[in-house]
Amino acid sequence: MRHHDLSTGPDGQWTPPVPDSERPVELRRVLRLFLPYRGRLAVVGLLVGASSLVSVATPFMLREILDTAIPEGRTGLLSLLALGMLAAAVAGGVFGVLQTLISTTVGQRVMHDLRTAVYDRLQRMPLAFFTRTRTGEVQSRIANDIGGMQATVTSTATSLVSNLTSVVATVVAMLALDWRLTVVSLLLLPLFVWISRRVGRERKKITAQRQKQMAAMSAMVTESLSVSGILLGRTMGRADSLADQFAGESERLARLEIRSSMAGRWRMAVIGVVMAAMPAIIYWAAGMALRGGGPQISIGTLVAFVSLQQGLFRPTVSLLSTGVQLQASLALFQRIFEYLDLRVDITEPEQPVHLERVRGEVRFDGVEFHYDRDGAPPTLSGLDLTVPAGGSLAVVGPTGSGKSTLGYLVPRLYDVTGGRVLLDGTDVRDLSFDTLARAVGVVSQETYLFHASVADNLRFARPGATDEEIRDAARAAQIHEHIESLPDGYDTLVGERGYRFSGGEKQRLAIARTILRDPPVLILDEATSALDTHTEQAVQRAIDELSARRTTITIAHRLSTIREADQIVVLAGGRIAERGTHAELMARGGRYAALVRRDAETARGPGAGDAPATAGEGTEAAAAAGAPGPTARSGPDPAAAPVAAGP
Repeated sequence: MRHHDLSTGPDGQWTPPVPDSERPVELRRVLRLFLPYRGRLAVVGLLVGASSLVSVATPFMLREILDTAIPEGRTGLLSLLALGMLAAAVAGGVFGVLQTLISTTVGQRVMHDLRTAVYDRLQRMPLAFFTRTRTGEVQSRIANDIGGMQATVTSTATSLVSNLTSVVATVVAMLALDWRLTVVSLLLLPLFVWISRRVGRERKKITAQRQKQMAAMSAMVTESLSVSGILLGRTMGRADSLADQFAGESERLARLEIRSSMAGRWRMAVIGVVMAAMPAIIYWAAGMALRGGGPQISIGTLVAFVSLQQGLFRPTVSLLSTGVQLQASLALFQRIFEYLDLRVDITEPEQPVHLERVRGEVRFDGVEFHYDRDGAPPTLSGLDLTVPAGGSLAVVGPTGSGKSTLGYLVPRLYDVTGGRVLLDGTDVRDLSFDTLARAVGVVSQETYLFHASVADNLRFARPGATDEEIRDAARAAQIHEHIESLPDGYDTLVGERGYRFSGGEKQRLAIARTILRDPPVLILDEATSALDTHTEQAVQRAIDELSARRTTITIAHRLSTIREADQIVVLAGGRIAERGTHAELMARGGRYAALVRRDAETARGPGAGDAPATAGEGTEAAAAAGAPGPTARSGPDPAAAPVAAGP
C-alpha cells in the first residue's frame, strides 16, 4: 500500500497529494474491495447468466410460434411455447429480485468497510492533520464522497456484469439467427463505445470539481452554523455576508451539478436515437436483400431477430452509461483512497510493552520537536527533565514557547523528532496505546463536551463507572452541587459543545472526567484558565488533592497555580531558560521573577511600559508575588457563554 506524507498548501490547510496512479491501477484497487464477498458475487454471476439465457430464449420460442405452430395449426405446440414464454418471464423476474438483493447487500457491506476504514485511519492521524484540515472537509469525505459511491458499489458493478452478459448472449443469439443482419446491427457499435469513453472522462473531471465544491460548502456550514460560528457571525454583524457567501458557494455547486448532468447528454441521446431506429434499418435491409434475389428470411426469423435487437438496445445503452458512471465514480474513489493512503506517523509497535502498574516517573531525555513546517525553528530543543513518580512539574513561558507541546509528548499526541520521552524508564513509543491511555490523563484549556447528558459525558472516561463513582468525581471537581441543582440533574443535556454551561463549569466537568479515569500521570494544560478566582480556588483544592498521589505536569499561565510545584521550568524559544522552585527562582531574579513582578504591577493598576495582562493573570500574579489582588468574585465567568440551568 502506498503512503503519502502530510502536506500543506499555501493557506496552511492540508492538501491531498497529487495522485500518481493511472486509471487501471485504480480499477484494480476498487475491485479488491469486493474480494471478501466473492462467494456472494459468484452467486450473483450465476443469477445473471441464468437471467441472460432466459431472456434470449424467448425470441427463439417466438420464432417457432410464427414459423411453425401458427402456420401448421399445431395448438399443442403453440400452448407449450406460450407457457414457455410465460415461465421465462416469471423466472427472469425472480432472478432479477434475487440478484438485486445480493448485490445491494454486498454493495452496502463494501460501503461500510470504506466508512470504517476511513474513520479508523482518521482516528490514528496526528493532531497536526486536524489542525490543518477543515472539519467540514473530513465530514464531506465520509458522508458525501462515500455516499456518492453508493450507486457504484451497490448497483453499477452488478449492472455492468449483467448488461455485459446480456449483450454477449444476445449477440450470440443474433448470429445464430442471421449473421448478415447481425453485422448490420453492430456496424456503429465501435463509434458508440468511443463516444461513451469521451463522455466518461468529461464527467470524471466534473465529478472531482463537484465533490471539492461540496466539501467547501460542507466546511462552511460546519463552521458558520456551529454555536461558536453563530455567536461570531451575529456579534460581528456578518450574518448577511455569510448568507451571501453561502449562496455563492451553493450557486457554484448548482452549476457543477448541471454540467455533470448534461455532460455528453446530447451525444448519448444521439446513440439512443440510432439504436431505436435500428429495427427500421433491419426491416429495410431484409426487404432490399429479398428484392435483390438474396436469401429469403422467414417472418419468424425476422421478428425474432428484431426482438433480440430491441433486447440488445437496453443493455447496450445501459452498458455505455454504466461505463460513464464508473469513470465518474473513480474520482470519488480517488478522494477516499487519498485518506486511506495517509501515513499514520504515531503507531503502536509490533510488540508493545504493557505496564501492569505505572508508578509515574516521567523523563525527557534530549527531547527535540519540529512541526511539519519547512525552515521553521524547532519548537523544542535539547530538553532534559525528570519528574519523579508522584512529583509535580510546572511549565511557564511566553506564548509559542512550546509549553503545551511538551505536555502533549507524554501521551503521544505528538511524537518527538529527537531524543526520548520515558515513562517509568520505558520510551513511550514502545508502550501499548492501552497502557498510555490508562497511565496519562490530559485536561486541556479547551474543554470538549459531547451533545449528551452530563452523566454520559463523564462516563466517556470510564464506560463501566457506577453512578456513585460519577458523583464522587464530580464532588472532587467541585461541580456536584451545581449538577444536582439542575432540573434533570446528571441527565441534563450539556448542549452542542457544552454551551449550556459556563467556561468554568465545563472545565470542572473536564476535571471530573479525568478524576474518574484515575490516571497516575496528569497533564494539566492551563486547566484553570477559564475559571474565575473563587471557582479556581475551589477547583485548585480538588486538583491539589488529586495531584498529591500522582505525577503532575502543569502548563500554567496563572502563576498562583504553580507556587507549590516541586519544580518550575521557564521555557523560552523551545529551550529551558530557568528551573527551580518558586522561592529559588524569585531569589534568582531572572525571567520568572520578572514575569511575577510585571504581572503584579499590572494587577495593581494600569501602568506605563508594560503590556497589559488579563484580569485573571494579574490577580494570580499579584498573589504569587505577595501583592494584594482584587477581591475574589463568585459566579460564572462573564467571558464565558451564558448558562442555562434547565433544558
